[in-house]
Amino acid sequence: MSRPLDDILFSAPSLQAQKVIRAVSVMATVVLLLLAAGTLYRFHAAGQLEARFWEFFTWRTTWIFLAEGLLGTLASAAMAAVIALTLGVVLLMGRLARSRLVRWPSIALIEFLRGTPTLLLIYVCFLVLPSVGIKLSTYWMLTLPIGLATAAVVAEVYRAGVLAVPRGQADAARSLGLTEAKVFFLIVFPQALRYIIPALVAQLVIVVKDTTFGYVVTYGELMQNAKVLIANYHSLVPVYLVVAILYCLVNYAISKASKRLRGPMH
Repeated sequence: MSRPLDDILFSAPSLQAQKVIRAVSVMATVVLLLLAAGTLYRFHAAGQLEARFWEFFTWRTTWIFLAEGLLGTLASAAMAAVIALTLGVVLLMGRLARSRLVRWPSIALIEFLRGTPTLLLIYVCFLVLPSVGIKLSTYWMLTLPIGLATAAVVAEVYRAGVLAVPRGQADAARSLGLTEAKVFFLIVFPQALRYIIPALVAQLVIVVKDTTFGYVVTYGELMQNAKVLIANYHSLVPVYLVVAILYCLVNYAISKASKRLRGPMH
């Protein structure tokens, strides 16, 4: 007798399934440990674990320099996130508008920004805009393109959340005499946010990663400062390893913050 799909997907695994999961988990852990050991061995063989490549991490100035780059990354990512989350709502409203004169330009803009690589938008701000008399600081040459590109994706994430809200919620609100604006912002959109927080967190993580394009405009973010350290001390692996850990900590903090935000909403 076949089991229902919902039962297969969402019910607790059977004892046999739990044994299989544990066995696969053990095998995956062993493989990852072997890969880590092999990687460390290759680093050792290449001399990247020698003390001279790590010595400058004991200097206070090194960490100050990395902290300055991290602050630059966070400043750019935070503003790009504000632009994306705000403009995303505007694009969503245009995307859902009844008027074709509003809806079709909004769809075209969303598709254009989604389909254009962020790096290309940065080059437009860096090379094209100055040629027509529009000069931006390196901060905005990096932040604005990231915010615009992410806004288009966020608009579609918002739309998915709005469409996931049962239509009965909006119909009930209209029956009470609420205007369309109040129905959307007081009833539909808050519920939509509950569905899309994981997707929004994923986009914020991507925003942080996209700030590594700062090298194009020589903006002083974390990766740019890391390249300066590598050029000065010829320590490729140690610097990139430390920087990778810093990025992981930032993204982990974003994930933890989203869980706290999602808690009160439930």
